[in-house]
Amino acid sequence: MYNWVVWFHVASFVSWFAAIFYLPRLFVYHKEHEENSGFLEVVKIMEFKLYKYIGIPAMWATILSGAAIIYLSMTEYEINLFHTGGWLHAKLLFVALLVGYFLSLGSIRKKLEAGTCNKSGKFFRFYNEVPTILLLLIVAMVVIKPF
Repeated sequence: MYNWVVWFHVASFVSWFAAIFYLPRLFVYHKEHEENSGFLEVVKIMEFKLYKYIGIPAMWATILSGAAIIYLSMTEYEINLFHTGGWLHAKLLFVALLVGYFLSLGSIRKKLEAGTCNKSGKFFRFYNEVPTILLLLIVAMVVIKPF
């Protein structure tokens, strides 16, 4: 059972990151083509569907399967991951920051849809680098377990 949950967790976070990486790119297109109303309507639909139908379910699948991995480690293998070093605590902190980032994308999406977002395409190009840094840190905590 454990290996299937890990498999599902990896598939879930890959899907979540696909949404996390692509949504800010759509925001760049949104801001840089605001004068093209037909294009803008298509981008708004893409932003909505990506966030609501891919991002949110993938986020919850990632969180729940991660919690299941921790639970199964403690019950099936009698390993308390919280006592194997600070790597899990750090990973969970970075995941919490990632959840906050993802929720900020939802807030930005709503502002873009309403026409009240004053951020530039350049801002979103830089904002899109945040999840890359978090991804590297999260994977490092799991694979390297530096502390």
